Amino acid sequence: MEFKEIEKKANEIVPAECKLTKVDAEGLDVVLYLKDLKAFYANDQLIRKLAGSLRKRVLIRADPSALQGAEESLKAIREIVPQDAGVADVRFSPEFGEVMIEALKPGLVIGKGGSTLKAIVEQTGWAPQVQRQPTMVSSTVKGVRSSMVKEAAARKKFLQSLGRKICGPSVKSDYVKVTALGWFQEVGRSCALVETPNTRILIDCGVNAESFEPAKAYPYLSAMKLELDKIDAVVLTHAHLDHCGFVPYLYAYGYDGPVYCTPPTRDLMVLLQMDFINLAARQMDGNPPYGVKDIQKQLAHTICFDYGEVMDISPEVKLTFYNAGHILGSAQVHLHIGDGLHNLVFSGDIKYGFTRLTDQAATQFPRLETLFMESTYGGRNDVMPSRFDSEKRLTDLVKSVITRRGKVLIPVFSVGRSQEMMMVLEEFAARNPDLNFPVYIDGMVLEASAIHTAYPEYLRHNIQRRVLSNDSPFESKIFVPAKGERKEVVEGDPCVVLAPSGMMTGGPVLDYFRMMADDPKNALLFVGYQSSLSIGRKIQRGVKEIPVAGDDGRASSIKINMEVCTVEGFSGHSDRNQLMHFVKAIRPSPQKVFTLHGDENKCEDLARSISRAYNVEARAPMDLDSIRLR
Repeated sequence: MEFKEIEKKANEIVPAECKLTKVDAEGLDVVLYLKDLKAFYANDQLIRKLAGSLRKRVLIRADPSALQGAEESLKAIREIVPQDAGVADVRFSPEFGEVMIEALKPGLVIGKGGSTLKAIVEQTGWAPQVQRQPTMVSSTVKGVRSSMVKEAAARKKFLQSLGRKICGPSVKSDYVKVTALGWFQEVGRSCALVETPNTRILIDCGVNAESFEPAKAYPYLSAMKLELDKIDAVVLTHAHLDHCGFVPYLYAYGYDGPVYCTPPTRDLMVLLQMDFINLAARQMDGNPPYGVKDIQKQLAHTICFDYGEVMDISPEVKLTFYNAGHILGSAQVHLHIGDGLHNLVFSGDIKYGFTRLTDQAATQFPRLETLFMESTYGGRNDVMPSRFDSEKRLTDLVKSVITRRGKVLIPVFSVGRSQEMMMVLEEFAARNPDLNFPVYIDGMVLEASAIHTAYPEYLRHNIQRRVLSNDSPFESKIFVPAKGERKEVVEGDPCVVLAPSGMMTGGPVLDYFRMMADDPKNALLFVGYQSSLSIGRKIQRGVKEIPVAGDDGRASSIKINMEVCTVEGFSGHSDRNQLMHFVKAIRPSPQKVFTLHGDENKCEDLARSISRAYNVEARAPMDLDSIRLR
């Protein structure tokens, strides 16, 4: 619907006594500015009627002339909101007429049926935006939220420009094309271009963390001679660097459009990208592909919404996120293009099976013709043990090492597997109090866990309930932040150490490995995917001596005498059987399936199996292939 029609309908629906002064399009939302909010909220059906008629998310704000002063409003908010809500911070954003209220118990700020929010609006005019305070200190969450307020003026200008573009004249396309810019028959640098005659959308834009050589590490943007200022949107499935690590580069070299993702993905990607540029600076003589300012610009252009919300992101494309079950906030991307021209889904990384952290991937979509799906464990022999067996094997190994007075080093990804390990170990320790061992948390694991507590609604119901009850599994007494010398941990009593990176390509895990590898009482325990070129994969294959560069850049050799074990079944990726079951469960059944995010043989094997089993066209494209869907 074009903006002029939206403006006309809004003026027709809103009663004169509400004194509508302005209709605006801001990003994905339609915003109505009123001088009399009480008159508007006196009719409970008005907002529903507007949303139904305009087919947009509608925001109601007071005309700037009707806003109460910030000091008076703060006092009123303190009086209206119950003290039990645990309000930690209140920030005013005059540019948007909004007040951000951060609290430990957002439900009390909202009130029954939104009664407390309504009281705030009617008394102060400010539109309250309620944010959950993490139960653990998180510098990332604090920084992201502060930045959004600080950059409000620039952000509003950007959103107004984007809103008018999205609500522009209707267009009609006659084809849909997808071009592989990374991600296909490989793991890393995930990126695909979805293109019509009128719209260009990038799905993910990641890096290959194994290499800093541009030809191997980054998507094939230059090969397509892709003009960055011609891209209409970047849509992210989740926050792992192989899916989001190259996005700030786009802003460094001319992109000025939106990034769409879920709220947890926004916070987690900032955390991981900041760490990436520090690592890249060390590996690239102080010349990472982008800098902090580019991450900040990306953040100012990021637009978040939850699973299931249908959003227009161009005059012809609607975007909806669905749970992918991989990590906190991970999403499958559903694009509805044109008036029924084509519907496609990019699965991103999916888990169609049990995890302690999130619900399994969604399989129900409104319409679907083409599916692009991951194949990380798509080989015919990639069958994982049951989760029960995996947890028993892991805890038996931990018990054995602790009993012999050794230490267990578990390389983990900061986001996802580390939190899974924390929950397994917390339950095991509670059942075995006689072992009495600490679990040291190093690197970004603690910060990532804190972000989880800010978004419990994205976690499994039992974990969500614990976080909301101030009993977060990530804050158990068994977990000890590794704040001192790592040598003290290694020379201390028996313990478990969780440290990134998960594939041992860098990070604190290498420090622990250097100091622990020579002692046969210790154990190195792999619980996640190890890519073909990683140090982790070499150790898994039985290599007994590993060359590792020290902090001073000098290479040294580490002899491995410690026990090396791999426990399958904890991956955030689906195994072969789960992937096949996922395709079978999808409704409606896709007409075409394209496999990606896996080694060449795994992508091809999974595609052949899907084609034979379900009688659909399935194949494994290569990087730089272009596929016409319509």
